Amino acid sequence: MPARNVAVDGPLDLVLTLRPLARGPADRTIRLRPGDAWLALRTSDGEATLHLRQEGDSLRCEAWGPAADAVIERADDLVGARDPRPSLDGRSALVTDLARRFPGVRLPRTRAVMGSLVPAILEQKVTGTEARRAWFGLIRTHGVDAPGPSEPRLRLPPADATLAALPYYAYHPYGVERRRADLVRRVASRAAWLEAIVDLPVAEAHTRLTALPGLGPWTAAEVAVRALGDPDAVSVGDFHLKNLVSWALAGEPRGTDDRMLELLAPWAGQRAHVVRLLELSGLRPPSYGPRLTPRRFEAD
Repeated sequence: MPARNVAVDGPLDLVLTLRPLARGPADRTIRLRPGDAWLALRTSDGEATLHLRQEGDSLRCEAWGPAADAVIERADDLVGARDPRPSLDGRSALVTDLARRFPGVRLPRTRAVMGSLVPAILEQKVTGTEARRAWFGLIRTHGVDAPGPSEPRLRLPPADATLAALPYYAYHPYGVERRRADLVRRVASRAAWLEAIVDLPVAEAHTRLTALPGLGPWTAAEVAVRALGDPDAVSVGDFHLKNLVSWALAGEPRGTDDRMLELLAPWAGQRAHVVRLLELSGLRPPSYGPRLTPRRFEAD
């Protein structure tokens, strides 16, 4: 079992940093408790379970599985322990206050592209409840137990070959219609090509992600901010984000993507950090109109 201690430069809130990786509290690929995190990962190096525990100013890292050595070596990168602290002060009293309230929030960098891409596809144009149902169902049925200790009973996401081989109708019991099912199957069949973006410049990584039909700027940003740690990723096309940004930064209850980008422009290069702080602020724009209704796709 490889293990190492990583010195952390500055404050680190392990749970808030890694929480964007969890697709809801029932996600069996990750377990988060104060100062303690377990992750089941499939990367280009293979599969592994990683345990992180904060001990004073250092991070104790342990790993199991074929990719244990690789994920241990990059554990500090995973939690942004070496990233320079962004300067967000002076442009908004709210953002300045949030940066001071949450000094330990960093951006994760899992290098597990498919582990971020498949859930993002499942989230396209559906409710969060629908997306979580699909992700949890695929993990329960087609995932496998993660290597390492029997507790906390983590599961690895389904293997890429498994997702590619499933017929589209096998996704229906999880509420996934043919369009998203076919897209998951298509990207899974090109997993190696997509996983290789972790070694590309961020701009080239975005270009490769959006080269496949069905993968637009929103999906690319959702992957980039989790798998690549892109500090400037903004999920253009998100149903809620444009309203949150407009409400928090301008007091406007409804926004557009263009207005969101205009308001975030002062933090160019660090917009993902600002978005994360706004998500943690507790601010929510007023609710208007009906909510999206979950659908079922037992046959298509």
